[in-house]
Parts: sequence; C-alpha cells; structure tokens
Amino acid sequence: MIGAITAGLFGTGVPPVTNSYESIQTYVVGSGGQSDITFTTIPSTYKHLQIRGIVKSSAGGTEDLRMQLNSVTSNYAVHGLYGTGSGTPTANSGTSQAAIVQPYNVVVYNGATSIFGAVIFDILDYANTNKYKTVRTLGGCDLNGSGTIGLYSGLFQDTTAISSIKLFPANNNFSQYSSFALYGIRG
Repeated sequence: MIGAITAGLFGTGVPPVTNSYESIQTYVVGSGGQSDITFTTIPSTYKHLQIRGIVKSSAGGTEDLRMQLNSVTSNYAVHGLYGTGSGTPTANSGTSQAAIVQPYNVVVYNGATSIFGAVIFDILDYANTNKYKTVRTLGGCDLNGSGTIGLYSGLFQDTTAISSIKLFPANNNFSQYSSFALYGIRG
C-alpha cells in the first residue's frame, strides 16, 4: 500500500519544486544610517515577491515602517491588527494613504542596545498588469518583555507592474546594520 501511495505522489513525472525562493537583492545599511532603501531593477519573471527585514530606526520607542511602489505617493489602502501583549489588540485601517504602513511595531530603537524589529512583506502578483497589487505584512519587535506584533495588508490601487520598492521609517532614519533581502517566488 505504501508503495502505491509513493508511486502516486512521486510517479507523476513532475519533479518536486526546488529553489522556489530566489534571492534578487540584499541591502545592509551602513555607518551613519540612511533615510530609505529602494529595490530597483526587479525582474518580472516571478509570481510573487517577498522582502525580509531586520530593522531599527534612530527614533525613541517604536515607529512605522512604510512602503511605496514605483515611486507612487498616493493610491494606497491599509488595514490590520496590532497588539502589545497586554489588553485588546487594536484594529485600524485607512484609504487614500501615501504608503503601505506596518505601524508601530517594526522599526525600534532602545537606547544604545542592539534590539532590532523584524518584518516580512509578501507582494502578490506584482507583475500582473490586470489587477491592483496586494501586500501582506507581518512584523514585530521584542523589547525584553514589552513590544508589539502586527499583521497588516495593503492595497496598491494601480495595475502597473512593480519595478521599484522603497522602504522608509515614518520620521527618522534606518540605523546601521538594518538589512533587507528581496526574494522572487516561483509560482
């Protein structure tokens, strides 16, 4: 029986998917920090994109992390949940936004410590010119017993294929060693 199941699963002549995530670009912020980072020259050969970030800003406390696509500064909508581990999670949303936002929980500065926040952005169907683009975001930070976590989605109300992605803190700069990696996802 096991042989029949194995043959049914693997005997189709279709090889298993390998290397479905492929590195496109990586960026590490240097000494002195930086106000933003932008991924450009994004090939249109993938189904989706993913950005993974380890980030800190020059702000005190927590700060929004924002994303703009194709240098567009309007036509975004966002909604999501975030929580601090105490009390009820907070929901928020907005239309006619200037960027896709991962609020209050990703970019962290805690004095001279080396605490960083983490974030993952999934940009779905980024090259499809027949639909608006959806971005899923999961991010958070732990400040040694306090912190936040958030799950958000954003809508870029434009059908143009994504060719550039700008990431920036709401009010400050990325601190040194903040890093972002852009991946293409085969589909």
